[in-house]
Amino acid sequence: MQKEKTVSRSEKIAMVAITRHGAKRLQQLGPKLPHADLYISEKFLTEVDHIPNRIEAITPPVRGAIATLFKRYDQLLFLFSIGAAVRLIAPCIHSKEEDPGVVVIDDAGHFVVPILSGHLGGANAFANQIADLIGAQPVITTASESLGTLPIDILGRELGWKNEAPKATLTKVAAHMVNGEPIAFVQECGSKAWWEKGKPLPSNIQLFDRFETIDPSQFSAILWVTRREITESTRNQLIDSLVVYRPPKPVVLGIGCDRGTALETIEQALELALSAAKLEYTSVSAIATIDKKSDEVGLLALAEKYSWPLHFYPADELAQVEVPNPSETVLKYVGTPSVGEAAALLLAGATMDKLIVEKHKYRGMDGRNATISIVPIEII
Repeated sequence: MQKEKTVSRSEKIAMVAITRHGAKRLQQLGPKLPHADLYISEKFLTEVDHIPNRIEAITPPVRGAIATLFKRYDQLLFLFSIGAAVRLIAPCIHSKEEDPGVVVIDDAGHFVVPILSGHLGGANAFANQIADLIGAQPVITTASESLGTLPIDILGRELGWKNEAPKATLTKVAAHMVNGEPIAFVQECGSKAWWEKGKPLPSNIQLFDRFETIDPSQFSAILWVTRREITESTRNQLIDSLVVYRPPKPVVLGIGCDRGTALETIEQALELALSAAKLEYTSVSAIATIDKKSDEVGLLALAEKYSWPLHFYPADELAQVEVPNPSETVLKYVGTPSVGEAAALLLAGATMDKLIVEKHKYRGMDGRNATISIVPIEII
């Protein structure tokens, strides 16, 4: 099955309880999602205190309050029955492209059920996250998850992929997929992590590494991961059966840091550097640094957390790379005038004019310094 992404801190989350049991459960769950806002029936507000979440009372009529939340948040979590949830959100539902994810937890906290926008709205991923936090069973009913096949509309989304197919084509291809019809999956670029490692692919999917090696007439649909331009004749020929996925252009990171720099400091430095370059985490393909950092705990944790390969270079090799910001201090302590910039350029096989972030410096709350350099990889 495709990996589900964890709902990010940037998504706006509201958790709603209108019963005493629900309020008590939010007392436990709230601190595990401190950025979520809690909405609790006014008469049960005393059940929740001393937690980091923003808390607001819900006053009758509840339907009006839910309608407001429906427009304001990306994910809604209801701690009451599915029947009540359905009746409350029914007047608000518009389309799966626009509606938030809606998830319900039963009163006993045994089951977590996404009931709206499982794929595009992220409710399936959110339900899995909540289930992990409270030790409950997620109940996922969308066809691709329950049948163990590919969700056509969000395939590769956690990797930054964008699809170019019209809605009608996505619907038709999704039907071919869940009906077990032959599907060609052509991957010419991008991460291979779109399928859970160790899980067998559905038997109706056949893999190819070049579009030219397939016979389109043998397949009901073609999923094509590429950076190539698609000719008009190809699109017209496969108008109802072709879904093209575009991975983000890959970059590599060069990272330097003080000894003992915390993971949180390196992540904050990286977030700021990526933001400055208008890049996402999904664009990153690998990390490079000096071999003296091969045991740096924060750096190793970063690579493991995001499954990024980590490359190490000796100081004498880094010292041969021309960089825009050499440092005599760095040279004195580690034997090369540059770590991050030089390592990124070496890994990308690029010259310094290709740097899109030269040497972003950040000092964390731990008092340690980290620098991030970013270089794109020139591939098709």
